[in-house]
Amino acid sequence: MKNQEIAKIFNEIADLLEIKGENPFRIRAYRKAAQNIEGLPKSIEDITTEEILKVPGIGQDLAGKIEEYLKTGRIKAHEELKQEIPEGLLTLLSVPGIGPKTSKMLYEKLKIKNIAELEKLASEHKLIGLPGIKEKTEENILKGIEMLKRGRERHPIGRVLPIANDIVEHLRKNAPVDKIDLAGSLRRCKDTIKDIDILVTSDNPKEVMRVFVHLPHVKDILMQGTTKSTVIIHEDIQVDLRVVEKDSYGAALAYFTGSKAHNIRLREMAMKKGLKINEYGIFRERDEKKIGGEKEDDVYKILGLPYIPPELREDQGEIGAAQEGRLPNLITLEDIKGDLHVHSKWSDGSHTFEQLIEAAKKLGYSYIAITDHSKGLGIARGLTEDRLLEQKKEIDAINKKLKGFKIIHGVEVDIRSDGSLDISDDVLKELDIVVASIHSGFKQSKKQLTHRLSSAIKNPYVSIIAHPTGRLIGERDAYDIDMEEIFSIAKKTKTAIEINAYPLRLDINDTYAKRAKELGIPIVIATDTHIINQFGYMRYGVSIARRGWLGKDDVLNTLDVDKLLKRLKPFK
Repeated sequence: MKNQEIAKIFNEIADLLEIKGENPFRIRAYRKAAQNIEGLPKSIEDITTEEILKVPGIGQDLAGKIEEYLKTGRIKAHEELKQEIPEGLLTLLSVPGIGPKTSKMLYEKLKIKNIAELEKLASEHKLIGLPGIKEKTEENILKGIEMLKRGRERHPIGRVLPIANDIVEHLRKNAPVDKIDLAGSLRRCKDTIKDIDILVTSDNPKEVMRVFVHLPHVKDILMQGTTKSTVIIHEDIQVDLRVVEKDSYGAALAYFTGSKAHNIRLREMAMKKGLKINEYGIFRERDEKKIGGEKEDDVYKILGLPYIPPELREDQGEIGAAQEGRLPNLITLEDIKGDLHVHSKWSDGSHTFEQLIEAAKKLGYSYIAITDHSKGLGIARGLTEDRLLEQKKEIDAINKKLKGFKIIHGVEVDIRSDGSLDISDDVLKELDIVVASIHSGFKQSKKQLTHRLSSAIKNPYVSIIAHPTGRLIGERDAYDIDMEEIFSIAKKTKTAIEINAYPLRLDINDTYAKRAKELGIPIVIATDTHIINQFGYMRYGVSIARRGWLGKDDVLNTLDVDKLLKRLKPFK
């Protein structure tokens, strides 16, 4: 898919313009366009020019650049900008946490040519003393370099899954495949993915391999065989394709889905029963007779276990739970009745209430919560108290006309450095829902950050804490907070914790989601939608919930709207 390639270029153009000190509105336009392109539900190659122009933030100029890239594989303006900026400066920009201003300063002062030089200087404390560089800054630069190295190995699921699905669809349409499935960590829905594993059955494996290695996604062919081939795609991700026999497909799917630790536990159980399990099937050890393997269920049935969903296969107690009949009935995407974190044109969203309602109805939702930013986030055109009350009047008028659907009126209120909220309680108490979150000061101490979140949770009008750990996968690590203290207070106040489904956040993660369930803390899964296509991110949030063992009853936005509102504001 070209979406990510174009989004990456637009973000790089924005960085280069910022280095040059260009108009901030122009810079913001490129960043917004990049975000919206990356959120498109289908490949931009399959979209007409008229449809491209309907994407929020895309005018004639940017549409022309998109068409130029699709035709030539490059954008002239981007290439010219790169010529104006020294290569070493561009290298510094690739490090998470180093913005355009810092990279420019570091380059001008030290003429750094590569990441190795930067790492050496930071490790030797030779950056301290430069404008704005302190010991903590050096530490963060080294963390950014480490994150950059990790990012080359693993990729956010939100960037990998659309590509993997596109490859699967190409194979379905163009190759003689019968069954086809994704496997590996992608099937288990881990938040980051190292490579893509695809499993198929076919009566003509040779032709399947020929089609696979010639897909438009392919950059390099590492290996082409009769039953297995490996390629590197343009996003620098390895893809392995295997063709297996039909009577082994279930066993192979279980084996290549993993995890390794889960598979080891299954094999240990099989050995005790005199059985052998591998990718070819299930066999009796005494005579090597094959007794199963065509269906994935066979692997678990023969061991006396119920089917264990792929998301749980991490050797985190799932086998014991299966043996004792304690496997959870996991939440599904179809259980979600509404989205509780949505931005509109009133702040930094791209759509009107009417457009958001129409899109939500198409998904089968019966409500959405409008939670535009509060005034503390000026860059997002955050709402003052007066504008919030004005918005409330407009939403109340719309709700009177709606049938079978409701807009829940709220706000994403900013948690200040001292733990106070930037909207008064007198206004918050007039709203249906209050989502509180941190948007600045990520490098504060653990004590201060924990205090900020704790203070917000204790406010009787705060319904939900959004993206609590602040992580951006591959860009910013979670900030240092005491989650046990946060959970303890949330349990007492019945404040919900959000699984933010935006694929670079997925915050809280699966481990924290499972802990919240154990403590009985209500969970909300929400997309943080800024453009309509981002409603589709809900699937990533549901995947995290499933990996955290959450069922329908653990998630508030599976409730009807009246029950939901009672649960959200127990103190009103």
